[in-house]
Order: sequence, then C-alpha cells, then structure tokens
Amino acid sequence: MQLIDLGILCALGADAPEVWQNALRGSRAGMQPCALTINQGEPQIAGQVNDAALPPLQDLVPAMATRNNQLAAAAYAQIATTVDALRQQYGAERIAVIIGSSTSGIREGEAALAHYQAHQQLPDDFYYGMQEMYSPAEFIADLAGVSGPAYSISTACSSSARALMSARAMLRADLADVVIVGGVDSLCRLTLNGFHALESISASYCRPFSRNRDGINIGEGAALFVATKDLTTQPSATKAPAVTLTGAGHSSDAYHMTAPEPRGRGAIAAITTALADAGISPQQLGYINLHGTGTPLNDAMESNAITAVGAAQVAASSTKALTGHTLGAAGAIEAGLCWLALRSERGELPLHVWDNQIDPELAPISLYDTQKTTATTAIEHCLSNSFAFGGNNVALVFSKAQNGE
Repeated sequence: MQLIDLGILCALGADAPEVWQNALRGSRAGMQPCALTINQGEPQIAGQVNDAALPPLQDLVPAMATRNNQLAAAAYAQIATTVDALRQQYGAERIAVIIGSSTSGIREGEAALAHYQAHQQLPDDFYYGMQEMYSPAEFIADLAGVSGPAYSISTACSSSARALMSARAMLRADLADVVIVGGVDSLCRLTLNGFHALESISASYCRPFSRNRDGINIGEGAALFVATKDLTTQPSATKAPAVTLTGAGHSSDAYHMTAPEPRGRGAIAAITTALADAGISPQQLGYINLHGTGTPLNDAMESNAITAVGAAQVAASSTKALTGHTLGAAGAIEAGLCWLALRSERGELPLHVWDNQIDPELAPISLYDTQKTTATTAIEHCLSNSFAFGGNNVALVFSKAQNGE
C-alpha cells in the first residue's frame, strides 16, 4: 500500500513541515497546562493544538460540529487537492474512508450533560450521533465527497494503526482504489480524568524510558493519509516520494484490561510478524517510533520487546513527549512521523526528549536523544509500535516507496 500524501496536526504544529521541524528540534511548545484535566487540583500538561489552526465550528455542519471534526477537517484540507484529483480519476464510489478514534464527539457530549444538569434538558442543537464512533469517518466522507466504504475503528491507543492495516486489506480486496485513512482524537474530560483515575498521568512532562518516569501526558491531533494500491495512481501534482506500508503485525496479550503483559510477548509477536511481512531483518530498520508512553509498565515491556526481536541497536524515540499521547490518533500521527523520516534525504529523525536519566532496570535500547544525534544516511525502513489497553498490539513497517507490494 502506497501512502502518497499526508495531512497532519498536533502539538508539534499545524501541518507536515511544521510538525517535522519541531520534531527534529524536540520542541515541547505545544505541551501546555490543560484546564480540562482534573476535577480538582492543578491543571496537568497536555499536548494541545492551537485553535487558530482549526476551521471555525460554525463552518461545519451543525450535527457534526465537534472539536474532533475540526481537527479532522484541518488535516483533510492538507490532502484535499490530491483527493480531488483521484476522485475525478476513479469516481467517488471507489474512494473509501477508514478512521481510528477513541473519543469522537465525547467532548461535546460532556458539555451537553453539563447543560442537562443545569437545565434538566439537553441543548436544542445537540445531536447524539456526533458522539458515535462512526461520526469521524462519516464526516470525512461527506467533506471529501466520496461514497465508498466508510467506517471507524476504535481499539483505544492502537485504533489508527489498525485503520492503516484495514486500509491495506481493503485495497488488496479491490473494494476501493483509494483510501483516506488515519486517526483523530481530541482532549476531553473523560479520557483525561479516566487516566488520572488509573494513576497514569505524569505530574509534569512525561519522561519515556527514564528512571524518573511517572506516567503519560495526554494529547490531541489528527493525521490523514491518501493510500493507493501502487504508484501508478499517484497524481502528478502530489508531493513525491511516496512511502510504502510494507509490513504489519497485530496480536492480543490476553493478559489484563489496562496493563501490558510484562515480558512483552504480545508486542514481540506483533513486531516479529510485521518484520516478516515486510521481508526485512531488524538490523535493516533505520528508525523505531516507540509506543513509549512514559509509564513504568509500558516502557519496561517495550524495551524488553525491542531487545528480544534484535532491534536494540536501532535508533529509536518516543515522540509522545512532544505530542502527548493522542490515543486513537497516535498510530496515524506516529506513522506520519515515520513517513516524514523516510522522505528525508539527510537521515533526520525525531528526537527522544527526556531527562537523560537511564533506568538500569530496563533492557538497554538506542534512544535517539540530543547526546547521540549524529549525521546519518537516508533510512530505508521504519517500525512504528502501538500498544493499547486490553493488550491490543499493532506494529507497522514503513519503507521507501516501492511500486506495488
């Protein structure tokens, strides 16, 4: 599956060039205190998108006027020209939409419930459908003017990584010629306070793989790809080169509702399958985008898994210190960073930002931080890990463009 265009925004920036430059700098400018976070106490750090980057709510269809859809619309605007060209080439019915999300319109549902508590009725303009998980896919399909299959996937933090897997399966089954695929999630009280109840929120900036790590920062954002079967479908106006999804693996820990299997057996299975699917060895990877949440359990499990598959020497970083954990959008946003890394001819990689405090209890891996950055040659393959609640694991391998699979 060829990924020929990308629209992306998150705490790192409002479009792909800004996101990439800030990822290379290790900028935390978008990691700001968020008033939504905790019912009582000080605001917590969260990865936030600048409101100025979003289309006004009143510009959206009222029944679809959610922050989630604002984020999705801003990402779609970056790929609209490519989609328009492909719609004219193949027809609206041959373009599908697959979106990963875990929040949909929950934020607006929270506001509606607060209104109900105050007035004993829901707001007149409240539409329950905006909360449904299908809503982001329906919204993007309407926005793009396409009529192929459209659906959302919600498997917590692996949602949009699974959406990418599903898009590849759809193209292989010839159910579509083009798929608009990615993820979107917005900050809301339910997730922020839910993770706080699990004692998973960091008291400050998250520090993935540090001995001082104490939890995650939540974030918001969106990333949408234009996916096609091969490069022959790529419009001439599309920014080259494309990137290929060459390998995918998924697994289930079947261990615990929220905690990962400690030895990383499910993660190992997903990574091993993805590498085999791509037909490469771990040593051929040029970069690993780690799931790297900054929780004690995740980082211990993931470092074990990376070591077990033989990839401990591969340059790796967790970008959640820069974006926050964007939940259902994380897989797509981090795939977007891999996409941008593979398009770099100078071997530039996103920085791993932390306090440089090595945890002697963790299996050692090669964190690409400011102390280790050196000029490298352009990379050929990236691995992106997404490990969700319920042991729902996805590993994806992205490679420099190949014509066909």
